[in-house]
Amino acid sequence: MSILLSVTGFDPTRWQDAMLAAAPGETITLRPAQAADPAIRYAVVWKQPPGVLEALPNLKAVFSLGAGVDHILADRTVPDVPIVRIVADDLTARMSEYVVWRVLDHHRRGMVYRAQQAARLWNERRQPAAADIQVGILGLGELGRDAAEKLRLLGFKVAGWSRREKQVEGVETFHGEDGLGAILSKSDILVVLLPLTADTRGLIDDAFLSRLKRETPLGTPVLINAGRGGLQVDSAILRALNDNRLMEASLDVFEREPLSPDSALWRHPRVFVTPHAAASSDPEALAPIIVRQIAAHRRGEPLVNLVDRSAGY
Repeated sequence: MSILLSVTGFDPTRWQDAMLAAAPGETITLRPAQAADPAIRYAVVWKQPPGVLEALPNLKAVFSLGAGVDHILADRTVPDVPIVRIVADDLTARMSEYVVWRVLDHHRRGMVYRAQQAARLWNERRQPAAADIQVGILGLGELGRDAAEKLRLLGFKVAGWSRREKQVEGVETFHGEDGLGAILSKSDILVVLLPLTADTRGLIDDAFLSRLKRETPLGTPVLINAGRGGLQVDSAILRALNDNRLMEASLDVFEREPLSPDSALWRHPRVFVTPHAAASSDPEALAPIIVRQIAAHRRGEPLVNLVDRSAGY
């Protein structure tokens, strides 16, 4: 029996080494011996080549190397086996660090002061208190709930939205289409941590951005997207910035990645760009979680953090 580690976009060697270190007796293969390789029981993937899983006759489950699973579901040839998303304290902590960093940087006028430093200008800007700022978080899964708690402890007012109704201690929650309009209309800083599904693709468009608040204690609203690039329409964000409907934006994800060198987002003075690095998957932290799940499943225990294919996450 063996585990298939199938990735594109980066060298899988570090993941292979980490999985072997966590389970020395395992056989970790980077490609099937043949299209219908009977030895492969489990697949651990990130943007796997289309069709690579299709003919594996003994495949028991597919594990994602990241929090998202849209890269798996995009391959319509994936067999009807359980798909497992990764949930780990390390991944959650990294995302919360990113969200807190970007919220604080916008709140404390980091972009303005960096521009002033470059121009050698000494000009103190008005600074509202954290308690005067309403942060809205779209997506109340593991990542969203933890980020909400961290921001709440810093004194921010925090609200959250999810597709279905959820309750989070200390956080005002909204759900459904009516709830989406409500949270957009009250958020000074909007943090997007949604999965990419058929319902959320292209969500952040002109109509979406037109539903944001007109005025905030910072001027106009701030957008932070650390979810999926497919959630947003890059050109719509640029229009909102140029029309001053958005004050600033922090974008970790984009419609097409890597972001084209020609994109105006690189050059916009009120956009902060990171290369899909908000919550990078660390092999040493995550590989043991995956191999422990595989070992437990072999013993007859149920898989956890299963994906609902109909919902897309």
